[in-house]
Parts: sequence; structure tokens; C-alpha cells
Amino acid sequence: MRNRRAGVVGPALAVPAWAWLLVFFVAPVAMVVWFSFGYKPGVFGTHANDVLSFDRYAEAMSPTFFATFSNTLWVGVIGTVLCFAIGAPVAYWMAFKVKPERRGILIALVLVPFWTNFLVRTIGWQVILAPEGWLSTMLQGIGVLDGPLDLLYTRTAVIIGVVYNYLPLMILPLFVAFDRVGPALREASKDLGAGKVATFFRVTLPLSQPGIIAGVLLVFIPLMGDYITATVLGGAKGNMVGQLVAGQFQTAQNWALGSAMAVLLMLVITLTIAVFAVIIWLISLPFRSRNRLVLGPAPEQAATGAPANTPVEVAS
Repeated sequence: MRNRRAGVVGPALAVPAWAWLLVFFVAPVAMVVWFSFGYKPGVFGTHANDVLSFDRYAEAMSPTFFATFSNTLWVGVIGTVLCFAIGAPVAYWMAFKVKPERRGILIALVLVPFWTNFLVRTIGWQVILAPEGWLSTMLQGIGVLDGPLDLLYTRTAVIIGVVYNYLPLMILPLFVAFDRVGPALREASKDLGAGKVATFFRVTLPLSQPGIIAGVLLVFIPLMGDYITATVLGGAKGNMVGQLVAGQFQTAQNWALGSAMAVLLMLVITLTIAVFAVIIWLISLPFRSRNRLVLGPAPEQAATGAPANTPVEVAS
């Protein structure tokens, strides 16, 4: 009886999570996909699906869309790489170099930007990077610049904005991953003769892989769909696909074309993640096969009649 109740209660505990996923993820995505096969019925209409076709996808795959998407992909990859390059040392320092009683304060400081609205934070960078802003005035005052700062409404300004906005989403998963490694494994690695660099690449980094994957996904996916940062800091030079999608829904009132653009963006994000996953897997394959524990007789043991239950470590 107890096992039967456990078999019923176990799946029931997942019902709220599945319901949440169905209502707030599956249903909206399905609606967007459905709208993408429709069309704009008139000047005052938003969408109609009485005639289904792929025309909106053909319309979305225009040279303008491809140019904007190339810029979006470039910003997404560079922004994610910079977030990892900045966030990894910070997370490592918080996990291994800071006393445990002070880590809570540092985590709160990492989360401070989230206490302010996303748009307000981005507008703050617009004020900082403005040609007449305090940063431009200071750099001209100390002789670094001969004229006003020319960063606002450029792709570089968009990169600065997205790194600032999404950096906490990289630091937190990396900190949790590094913190779970613990000092015992690193001390064991040092006792076995590995230096700090070898311990990091052979012990800390492989065990932190789930946190690294989570951080990259948490940054790359929302960054690719971001349109606020590009609108406020990029202007025409920092145009991203999110702006095109938002413009079709909010300004042009063409929900069908906007949905087709959104679906293409989701497909390319998925494809990009899959390609990078395959590349990383191929790169790490030789390192994973260098030290392998094989349970069973090695070929030389089978020839000499050694015991079959002797474990053999194979190193290439």
C-alpha cells in the first residue's frame, strides 16, 4: 500500500510545474507559431489565420533581416564571451578566496543591479556614454580624448550595456558551481602533485561544467532577444532582431510577420547552441579519453592469463 501511494504521489508533485510550463511557455510559443502562418488582414487588423501559408517566413528572410540577425548573433556571442571572461574570475574569487561569512554580502552586491528596473539601468549607461556626459568630460579633462566621447549609438555601446545587464546571470551559476567543488578535492589534487593551473583545468573546471552551461544559457538566450539595450544604446548601428520583432507587434501591428521573425530567431538560437555544444564536445573529447578507468582485463592481461577482475587505467 505504501509503495502504491508513493507511486501516485510522486508524479502528482510535478503537476504544478508541468501546468506552469504548459500555460506560460508551451501555449505562448504555440500561439506565436500559429500566428506566423497567417497574414495581416488590413490596415487596422493585426492578424488572420483563415489562409495559412509560409509567405511571412519568406518575407522575414529579407536582406535587412539577415543583416540585423548577423549583428544580433555577433552581439550575442561577444557579449556572452565577455560575461564569462569577467564573471568566471569573480565567481572563482568569491567561492575560493573570500571567507564564507562575507560571501552573502558579495552576492547581494552582485544582485544590486536587479533592484533597479532594466530600462532605468540601460538609460543610466546612456547618460554615462553621452558625448556631453561626465565620462566624456572627465576623459577630455585628463587629456585622454581630444573631443567628445563617440560611443553612444554604436555597437560597442550595446556590448557594454548587455555585459552590464547580464553579467550577474553569469556570476551566480558559476559561483554555485565553484562553491560545490569544495576545498577537499582541490587539496587532494595538490597532494597528488598537481599545481594550481592543473588543478583548475583537471578538477575545478570539469566539475563546474553544469554551472558554466547554465550561465552561458542564462546569458545568451535572453541577450539574443533583447531589444531595450539595442534601442537605448545602439540606435541604427546597434539594431537587433528583437527590435524588428517588437516593431512588427507594437508599431506595424503585423503580428504574423513579427511571429515569423520570432520563430526564426528561436530556431537560430537553438541551432547556434547545438553547434557550439557539438564543437565543445569535440574539443573536450581528447581530454576526456586521456584518463579512463577500464574495468576488466587489458589485452596484455588476457594474453598472460592475469586475473580478469583487475582494474586497468588506460592513458593515451
